Amino acid sequence: MRCSDCGKCCTETEMLLAEKDITILLKRGYAKDFFVKYDKQGYAQLKNRAGFCVFYDSGRHLCNVYFDRPEGCRVYPVIFDEEKGIVLDDICPEIESIKKKEKDLKGKKVVDLLKKIDDEAAKRSS
Repeated sequence: MRCSDCGKCCTETEMLLAEKDITILLKRGYAKDFFVKYDKQGYAQLKNRAGFCVFYDSGRHLCNVYFDRPEGCRVYPVIFDEEKGIVLDDICPEIESIKKKEKDLKGKKVVDLLKKIDDEAAKRSS
């Protein structure tokens, strides 16, 4: 897919994090309380600052952790919609550049990732 670096996917993000994502970013030297917030159900989520993901540089339109970005960011704009299943997020202006094969591959990754995140959240909340 093409990315236009518009930052729409990094605006008011609700990106969920797996423990692996958190570990990678901790190894990069970021403090957990800088980038992670937990909800009441135990889900880890990226924090926002000034309306954007904490890692998004809105002036340069770049991700400061691009090569170590969370898995959910890697598969975006392929997302899971509770009513429709695997879909392309229509806020992304480049969804037309995604081929069916790429959507299907990333869709499988989304399903696996969400299962892992659900399991991790359940452990945190129990």
